[in-house]
Amino acid sequence: MGGTTIRISGSGDRIFNGYLALPPAGSGPGLILCQEIFGVNAHIREVADRYAEEGYVVLAPDFFWRQVQGCELEPDEQGMQAALTLLEAFRDDEAVEDLQAALALLRERPEVTGGCGVIGYCLGGKLAYLAAAHTDAAVCVGYYGVGIEHLVDRADTLRSKLVLHFAGNDAHCDEPARAKIFAALGQRDGVSLYVYRGVDHAFARFGSPHFDKSASVLAHDRTIGALRRALGPHYDLEALWERHLQLEFETRDADATMQTMVAEPYVNHIPTMTGGVGYASLRRFYQYHFIHANPPDTRQVSISRTVGATQIVDEILFCFTHTSEIDWLLPGIPPTGRPVEIPLVGIVKFRGDKLCHEHIYWDQASVLVQIGLIDAARFPVAGIEAARKVMDETLPSNTLMKRWSESERLGR
Repeated sequence: MGGTTIRISGSGDRIFNGYLALPPAGSGPGLILCQEIFGVNAHIREVADRYAEEGYVVLAPDFFWRQVQGCELEPDEQGMQAALTLLEAFRDDEAVEDLQAALALLRERPEVTGGCGVIGYCLGGKLAYLAAAHTDAAVCVGYYGVGIEHLVDRADTLRSKLVLHFAGNDAHCDEPARAKIFAALGQRDGVSLYVYRGVDHAFARFGSPHFDKSASVLAHDRTIGALRRALGPHYDLEALWERHLQLEFETRDADATMQTMVAEPYVNHIPTMTGGVGYASLRRFYQYHFIHANPPDTRQVSISRTVGATQIVDEILFCFTHTSEIDWLLPGIPPTGRPVEIPLVGIVKFRGDKLCHEHIYWDQASVLVQIGLIDAARFPVAGIEAARKVMDETLPSNTLMKRWSESERLGR
């Protein structure tokens, strides 16, 4: 993907730039992306492109245009000093004017269908809060905003749904500052506040020394959930997942399967660490080690399915007869001819209407018991009984616990 630079009409007939990124479908709800203190640099453009992949028409205005046009700083010591100098002349009320101008332009774009929201990071996190108080955006999301504690008097004028993400170790918004914010906002309808313990400022900026993957992923899921509820777009994730499964297990077409995924997806079968990262590696895996490697009698029985804003958790019973070598499940093990039934859980993440990644889990010990490579009598593991109990919870529990009979006697 790749966006374009457009012109935005500001106050006093002044013109400033913004970076516009369009979704793959060409249209969608609007989203203003408010920059960090380093300007609309390569990182912010990449973030805009990523939200565009989620289905939004994204506009990242240059909020430093009054100080210097086209500011692009690196998040290093030199860039930090330059940014702090620019902030000395930065005025919140002027930035709100720019936000309103950007929102007005975005709504006029023919690509924008539906409402508009605002999201921002660092300086932009504060601007997202101000947008919730001073604009008619449908939803505003701020990441580790700096200075919000000095603006809590604006809480009474909130007009938008508001989500704020805070870093637990953030010296720029420390515990007393967060306490002030939570006291002012915490009990208000339409406001969601999250603190990510043990992480620091810029935990969601990939490449930052403070980047934290788990916190970033959780915050992103919460963000997309809020955007979807307020703005859309609403994708039928179940239908997308079912189509992917059909191409894998029925049509058995690697290229068509890859077309259901983002440009650089990944799949990780956790117990055997099989799969692939990136298009080329994953296509090779699908073509030569997965799609055509499953036994002909392979079948999947649905147990449960949970559908969220960005992902599906699928619980199934995976059944087959081990009549061929299965590279992804039993690499290097010749066929044993034995039937196998295993509970399997897949966590399937989407970006927009494309699969982004899959994490697949199962009990490998149970598989090895069922094909005769582990003697269940020697270890606390179960074979096909584990699958049977998933389907029928009334079957006996605690059969591997040698002391279970003793507690029955002692409990009387």
